[in-house]
Amino acid sequence: MARLGTGSEAEALAPGSLWQLQHPLNAYSRPQGPGLATQVAAGRRLRVLEPAISGRLRVRLLEDGYPCWLECSELSSQGRPTTPAQLPRLQRATIAARLAQVLSLAQAAMLQPNVYLWGGSLGPDFDCSGLIQTSFAAAGIWLPRDAYLQERFCQPVAVRPGMTSLLEAGDLIFFGTSRRCTHVGLHLGKGRYLHSSGREHGRNGLGIDDLNPQNQDPVASHYRQELRGAGRVMHSHDGSPLPP
Repeated sequence: MARLGTGSEAEALAPGSLWQLQHPLNAYSRPQGPGLATQVAAGRRLRVLEPAISGRLRVRLLEDGYPCWLECSELSSQGRPTTPAQLPRLQRATIAARLAQVLSLAQAAMLQPNVYLWGGSLGPDFDCSGLIQTSFAAAGIWLPRDAYLQERFCQPVAVRPGMTSLLEAGDLIFFGTSRRCTHVGLHLGKGRYLHSSGREHGRNGLGIDDLNPQNQDPVASHYRQELRGAGRVMHSHDGSPLPP
């Protein structure tokens, strides 16, 4: 496979080097192909993990520990070398004080025309976990990127359709199969949650649904059947690598 040359660009993008983005970039799930993994906002920092393959670099985003691939040419032109910085680890009291801002940011996203975008995390088009991560990050609270990682990261909260009394606004609600979490929503209160879902389940973008068994809306009914549980964000991510 093609590798980056041995000149000054290759040295600057060497494994272990730290970069900060000056402009947003798309990040990919593989060294080749169009598969979008996430979108990386301007200002974010990353570490190069491996030598370039096929014109892409495997990197780890420092705020959430997320590994992905970036185009070498885009990183060298849209980023700049940087130095290590300690990421603050926020505790529950600080997070709770910022949840109104998180909720406001997520609800404001609904006011813009949008569609569901796998890997979308910059807006106006989001995937489910991209909306959650971005809403918290805009309030200075970093969470892991993917829904199953967010589920592992949270403190579990008991929930089932029709029994939502233990949920608080700002908790996360998780959906999927018995084996794996595949979807996440942001609890607004009284069992109502905001999430981004695809057209295969009756919507294509952001919407509000609820866990009330009497609600027979097709989207709400689909996700009630896939309810796995809920979780509370007790601390922010500290930038450490995440388990697979």
